[in-house]
Order: sequence, then C-alpha cells, then structure tokens
Amino acid sequence: MDEIWFVAGGVGLVLAIVVILWWGRSSDRAASRQAHEAAQGREPPVELGEVYEFGVVEFTDHHSGERIAVGKVEGFVLFTEDVPAAVSEGDVIRAKVLSFNEGRTSADATFVEKR
Repeated sequence: MDEIWFVAGGVGLVLAIVVILWWGRSSDRAASRQAHEAAQGREPPVELGEVYEFGVVEFTDHHSGERIAVGKVEGFVLFTEDVPAAVSEGDVIRAKVLSFNEGRTSADATFVEKR
C-alpha cells in the first residue's frame, strides 16, 4: 500500500513540474507578443543613415550564409551585416542604419567599427 502512495506522489510531482514549465513558457510568449505590439506602435529611436553604438547580443545566420550581429538601441533591434570575424557577443560596435524592416519594428545596418 505504501508503494502506491509513493508512485502516486511521484506522478503528482511530475505533473506539477510539467504544468509549471508550460505556464512559464506561455507567459514568456505573452510578454514577447506584448513587446512586439508595443514596438509597432512607437516611432523607431534610430534614423536612416545615422551611426549608433550598441552591444552585440547574439549572432544569427542570414539565408545567404552571412553572419549577422544582433543588438539593440533603446530596445529597438538592429541586424548588422559585414561584421568581422573578430567581433564576439558582448562586444560594443558602431553601425550605420540602412533600412527599416516591415512594420518598422527593427532595422538593417552595416558595420562601421568595433569600440
């Protein structure tokens, strides 16, 4: 009889963990959606042709195979191309804004220099 309670307790614990993990993920998605909607409603804090300084948050690969640095200026995402291989995550770079993406929620830029 004790074994049944032990198994039932284990199953209950596993179910509780699954529910907590699922709830955390749905909260993250909701927060991301709210941030995206807020970004669509504001003017970008950057201007075309201007140079901005920011930290590289991560790198992503463009469909062309090019390595793209991702960073933010006042929460606004910049995708920066032509970044030298010597640049790493956490480095501070300067980039020139070339164009806005659909919805003006992010922009494409080109690398100017590493700081």
